[in-house]
Amino acid sequence: MIDWIEPHPHGLYVPPADIWIDPARAVPRALITHGHADHARAGHQAVLATPETLAIMNARYGEQSGAQPLAYGQSLTINNVGISLHPAGHVLGSAQIRLHHKGQTIVISGDYKRRPDPSCTPFEPLACDVFVTEATFALPVFTHPPTTQEIAKLLAAGKANPDRAVLVGAYALGKAQRVVAELRAAGYTDRIYLHTAMLKLFALYEHLGVNLGDTAPVGDLKGDALKGHIVIAPPSALNDRWSRRLPDPITSMASGWMRVRQRAKQRGVELPLIISDHADWPELTATLTELRPQEVWVTHGRDEALVHWCALRQQRARALAMVGREEESE
Repeated sequence: MIDWIEPHPHGLYVPPADIWIDPARAVPRALITHGHADHARAGHQAVLATPETLAIMNARYGEQSGAQPLAYGQSLTINNVGISLHPAGHVLGSAQIRLHHKGQTIVISGDYKRRPDPSCTPFEPLACDVFVTEATFALPVFTHPPTTQEIAKLLAAGKANPDRAVLVGAYALGKAQRVVAELRAAGYTDRIYLHTAMLKLFALYEHLGVNLGDTAPVGDLKGDALKGHIVIAPPSALNDRWSRRLPDPITSMASGWMRVRQRAKQRGVELPLIISDHADWPELTATLTELRPQEVWVTHGRDEALVHWCALRQQRARALAMVGREEESE
């Protein structure tokens, strides 16, 4: 029985180490899995995370007080609780948290994906007694196609429409950089233009060693100057006044939710790209099959389906009903 970690609606608490994991409110000491705002919040008195996640938090919230970097694979002990961070494959710096105490091991995976991503370190499977997982896309309908296929669709649309720009809506942290990195991996070397909201995090990724090639802000460019180019912007910019400067843009969006046609239609998306930074249903179930933990805890998402899948295989599972976890807004 695990009696040294407490699930609360606003976060997981580890009493012997007096530390909260991805808390939804400011706490004295926080252990953060990655830099997305529904996991990394401002106001903590002390923060422990990977150097990359701390850099992201500094860029978003200002210098973090009491920041303690912990690189992948390094470990520390707080009051007999062993703590180490390991790659989650979600975004740059994203980590699984491995806790060991009383001879028991718990792995909190945060958000994660299993497929390759040129913009971040791949997921590392970790043996454990309890595996704490997300369930954002935990329904069989969510089987994401190969990323190369979606990038090929994007490139083909641009090639077939040289008098139009391709405007791709992508979440500013992780998704936008990944789309650019995937385009580069596919051999696309042209300049890619960025909405102003993207500039700070693109510069940070470059500073942290992720080469994204030739990018530039849209700035005052408009009309013919952007014909035939790919432009990356936040999803909120797809249909606002800013997008009117583009020449008859092909409106696209990169998200796992683009699997749902109605969502694409509601957003006015002409070219849906099913590219997600979360595990799809086959990846979630394959991960649980590979790790075979004694128990599975599900933090957020389609938890009922994943708990039911575990029950059919005589694997103990429970839903934690965490608050403050947003759907993938990429």
